[in-house]
Amino acid sequence: MLFNIIKGVHILVVIAWMAALLYMPRLFAYHTRASLGSEMDETFKTMERKLEAIIMTPAMLAVVVMGATLVYFDGLATLGRPWMLVKLLGVAALVAWHGYLMAARRGLAAGGRRRSERFWRMTNELPFLAAIVIVLSVTTKFGG
Repeated sequence: MLFNIIKGVHILVVIAWMAALLYMPRLFAYHTRASLGSEMDETFKTMERKLEAIIMTPAMLAVVVMGATLVYFDGLATLGRPWMLVKLLGVAALVAWHGYLMAARRGLAAGGRRRSERFWRMTNELPFLAAIVIVLSVTTKFGG
């Protein structure tokens, strides 16, 4: 029963984290169009900061804790299976993207515009591509 509750919570926090990872670049795309110091610039700074602090980072931490707990309950031998290695690589990619988005948010808040609106629109779906690989590796459990 406890395993199923942890698995359910894990799925819920994955959904929250993915939503934030998909939404943040969209905010950045709109933010890059706002004039520095304008009311819209300040509004986007607030939205981005709150998304990171209230949803994105807590959800990521919960995903990692719940995932590690599931691996512990399922048996550490699971870590050596090909499907799990692919899943973990996908999660590592999402954590790295999360870090990149956090740095980009700080840069935008400081007035930087290193990336274009087009860049943010093009990279917006990267987390979903990683999610496809992760979910299919878990549901098929290829390679045993």
